[in-house]
Amino acid sequence: MNISKDAVVSLTYQLTVDGNVIETVTADRPMEFIFGAGYLLPKFEENVSGLKVGDKFSFMLPSDDAYGPKVDEAIVELPKNIFEVDGQIDPELLTLGNQVPMMDGEGHRMMGTVVEVKDEVVVMDFNHMLAGADLSFAGEVVGVREATEEELSHGHVHAGGCGSECGCEGDCSTGEGCGSGCGCE
Repeated sequence: MNISKDAVVSLTYQLTVDGNVIETVTADRPMEFIFGAGYLLPKFEENVSGLKVGDKFSFMLPSDDAYGPKVDEAIVELPKNIFEVDGQIDPELLTLGNQVPMMDGEGHRMMGTVVEVKDEVVVMDFNHMLAGADLSFAGEVVGVREATEEELSHGHVHAGGCGSECGCEGDCSTGEGCGSGCGCE
């Protein structure tokens, strides 16, 4: 079976940026996704479309086709006191380079990187950590199968229970044990 819309795809790969290995995904824990569901970069999917089990791939995504350029407006100064919990700031939280999960005024979750800590403000960078980078992928297709109706309706791959796919340890086939963060409900 070739990779096409609504197929469950399993890949191994190595991601490099400027010759440095950023991520390695191996056959014992391959990346699994429903092709065409919109969870991956569109140009990534274009490059693996039509491949089958055993096919190897190697391609580069320029930053414009990946996470885009770095945007200066995404680097902001925030009042230091918003990082307080019970009147205290955890000194490890505001370590340079630390990734801090945050929420904007509309409730959207986002990750910010601590760039600088000043007396009254913290400079945070909300660009994607790979913004401005050209991404090089090399890997192999290790599995392709048709997604089940259940997987398509839930929007993620099932492997028995949900496990890491949706953040719970429930059974998507019954919904039993699935929590509020799970797409199985």
